[in-house]
Amino acid sequence: MSEPQSALLLRKQLAELNKNPVEGFSAGLIDDNDIYRWEVLIIGPPDTLYEGGFFKCHLYFPKEYPLRPPKMKFVTEIWHPNIDKNGDVCISILHEPGDDKFGYEKASERWLPVHTVETILISVISMLADPNDESPANVDAAKEWRESYSEFKRKVARCVRKSQEQEEC
Repeated sequence: MSEPQSALLLRKQLAELNKNPVEGFSAGLIDDNDIYRWEVLIIGPPDTLYEGGFFKCHLYFPKEYPLRPPKMKFVTEIWHPNIDKNGDVCISILHEPGDDKFGYEKASERWLPVHTVETILISVISMLADPNDESPANVDAAKEWRESYSEFKRKVARCVRKSQEQEEC
């Protein structure tokens, strides 16, 4: 039986990332026998509150990829308005394609089959630098971001320190 198109595409994207690494993250498989489950290490972007951090994430791809988006979850603890307390990432390009039934997002802002692992991770790194507190996944972090920025910074700094300690293990 031949491999599904989604698996072939993911293998190609993984090979491309291994051949031409992108600054800011590294990616590989959680289990070498499952192309649909990736582990990513995002390096906290320079000149942001997350600078110096090492944040482990998992990407779970559906068999219908690239027609449907993957799910992304931070495994390393992180405090951010667009990452819920369970680590699930809430960003427009990871939302199912088509119109938003609530009218918050245009279809063009949501998942499109042209997105790759690289474009997803670049968007997530950009989100770390520039949170969207208008549509938060973590309401408490968004409220702090707006109303008590010094407390927000303190919590992020603690997450960055913890992420560095985990990397040393």
